[in-house]
Amino acid sequence: MKIAIIDYGAGNLNSVARGLAFVGTPGRITGDPAEIEAADALVLPGVGAFEACMRQVEPLKKVILERVDAGVPLLGICLGMQMFYEASEENGRHEGLKIVPGTVSRFAGGLKVPHMGWNSLSVEREHPLLKGIETGSYVYFVHSYRAEVSPCTVASADYGGAFTAIVSNDAGNAVGTQFHPEKSGPVGLRMLKNFAEMI
Repeated sequence: MKIAIIDYGAGNLNSVARGLAFVGTPGRITGDPAEIEAADALVLPGVGAFEACMRQVEPLKKVILERVDAGVPLLGICLGMQMFYEASEENGRHEGLKIVPGTVSRFAGGLKVPHMGWNSLSVEREHPLLKGIETGSYVYFVHSYRAEVSPCTVASADYGGAFTAIVSNDAGNAVGTQFHPEKSGPVGLRMLKNFAEMI
């Protein structure tokens, strides 16, 4: 099985690669469209600013969306999940990959940002990524922007109100986590293993 960890010049690539290797499904870090096209699954990590990351991922956008449309599993992590949405309001309004509907916006109401640390999940609906994982499981977040809970939400968390912690497209093959599974201990590693089993 070939898992392509998409390298577009940003992101927590090495920690994701270590997490996948730990659960026995090593991924290959690559920015080569041909390798992405040939992969059995894709991982889109992300750390940084939305607009800059979308600009860097633009040369790979077509092949990523084609693979998703073909049913290939895609895991988006943190900013990688936010890029699934139609747009983000970070530093203005900027278009995303439009894999799921909705807009990402900054935490409001005077909340301290980034929202950083361990927080519990509330499972909203079943998804293969959550096999063996229950409501109340703790995962590790670091983010200042969030998506509202919607019909695409698989699991939510609460920080001054509920927000989407895991999102999925209608087909279920593209799934994103606002938190970092590779930094979330046994729960996160179980999710990485579950993702590999989606292939």
